Amino acid sequence: MERRITDDLDRLRNILSLNLNRALDKTGDTHNLLEIILDLGRIPTARYVGGEVILSDKEMNRAELDAIARRLHFDADNRAGLPRTLHRISAIRNRRGEVVGMTLRIGRAVFGTIDIIEDLIKTGRSLLILGAPGVGKTTMLREAARILAEYRRVVIVDTSNEIGGDGDVPHPAIGRARRMQVSHPEKQHEVMIEAVENHNPEVIVIDEIGRELEAQAARTIAERGVQLIGTAHGNTLENLMLNPTLSDLIGGIESVTLSDEEARRRGTQKTVLERRAPPTFEILVELQARDRMAIHEDVASSVDGMLRGRVASVEVRTRAEDGSIRREMQTPATLSRLLSSTLAAQNPKDNPARRNGGTLSPVGRSPRQPEEEPDEGNRDRDRDLLSFAVPETRKLQPVTVYAYGVARNRLLQSARRLNVPLNVVEDFEDAAAVVTIKAYYRNRPKMVVDAEQRGMPIYVLRANTVSQIENWLVDVFKLEERDHDPFGQAMNEVEQAILRIRAGEDTVDLTPQASHIRRQQHILARKAGVASLSYGENGSRHVRLLRDEMAS
Repeated sequence: MERRITDDLDRLRNILSLNLNRALDKTGDTHNLLEIILDLGRIPTARYVGGEVILSDKEMNRAELDAIARRLHFDADNRAGLPRTLHRISAIRNRRGEVVGMTLRIGRAVFGTIDIIEDLIKTGRSLLILGAPGVGKTTMLREAARILAEYRRVVIVDTSNEIGGDGDVPHPAIGRARRMQVSHPEKQHEVMIEAVENHNPEVIVIDEIGRELEAQAARTIAERGVQLIGTAHGNTLENLMLNPTLSDLIGGIESVTLSDEEARRRGTQKTVLERRAPPTFEILVELQARDRMAIHEDVASSVDGMLRGRVASVEVRTRAEDGSIRREMQTPATLSRLLSSTLAAQNPKDNPARRNGGTLSPVGRSPRQPEEEPDEGNRDRDRDLLSFAVPETRKLQPVTVYAYGVARNRLLQSARRLNVPLNVVEDFEDAAAVVTIKAYYRNRPKMVVDAEQRGMPIYVLRANTVSQIENWLVDVFKLEERDHDPFGQAMNEVEQAILRIRAGEDTVDLTPQASHIRRQQHILARKAGVASLSYGENGSRHVRLLRDEMAS
């Protein structure tokens, strides 16, 4: 469908003063006008897509603001509108309740904007749209309601009259959809339930789900078999996962304690984060720009993957200037490390760094050595600086393994860094080999015995560390670049130095390294409960490990 825009801008200009209208005429470009800002004692401005423009060199006075306010009726949420238009006027009041500022946001109905996800909304599955303010979430929601209302019963729960416009008669942009207005924002969840109970809808359209009661009402509606099309606060799926109020929209996140056997099988701590229930919304659209979005077509799988450190590819759709839609699969960055660290902070008994002896002595954080400050957030970045690619002429055969007691995320991260085709499966039956660590192998668990009886290769690592995993990958895939990997050698060296300190040596000096490698050596020493300092200048600067009493 050809895109068509209606904005009823003349209706909004009727409430403005003659001077402001002349300024708008002089500025022009009304198609890109976003909002008009009017504040008492300040010069009025207009915000366009490309920037902000001053409308007058005279400050707004009380009489001008009051003249505009008298033409409007502000509700409890300090919002007003114009009948049968999509414009929204929001008031700023002083402590006495007087209007001292206004934001006049231009409302536009854009017909044809939903074609980029029309196939998804017609599946009958509930769909949630995320995005920054002003990126077009409500416009897309309005158009979705119009399209679905052509052949299904659609009810819009319109809290601030942004979807259907102000007044008792809704804007033509919603088509045949019916609209229920909400008297007070805090009653939105009640109107959502009322819509289902009284009007027998097949589709409920709701804008800005932002409270816990609204999230609960959305789940209740979805469980009754009604399709939900809505928007929520946040830009990405990870935002919802970290938001305790709205995480129920994607199934909710809870802390679960695993058995010893299950924790070993997964290669994780005993306390992990898992999805609590089926998602309320089965599809999630991250609206990155007006014509670009990332789509999670299976929210349950995406959430589960992120919680387990796996990143599923998402479909990115982009509308080109000629109107055509381009689709491609991409692997987004995730906050899985942030989720894990949050859990570790909430469950200190399961935090390996604390089990191994506490944190780094303050002597390792001297202001004179800013580059040595251990920085977990830069860990992956620093490792990426050292990554190398296997030459394209080499064709490596994929290796499929089952990890028992070895952290799956470390295996996958190391494989990506070394650019080797390692597949880590969750089901033992699908594996061609088993990788475990010496401590578990010595106990002869049933998994190891079964693997030996089947004749499966069993790879035994000394410890569940990145350096051990990378050494193993180099051996398995017969990589010869290991001698040129300073990071792996540096990490092996600090591990041996830690053992020497624990055996009784007072200090151990490591080989001089670059600053980003020294930082990782400090991090590893801190996790092992061993103090560390940096010594030397320029090319001779190196890390020294020492006993705590020597550091003090």
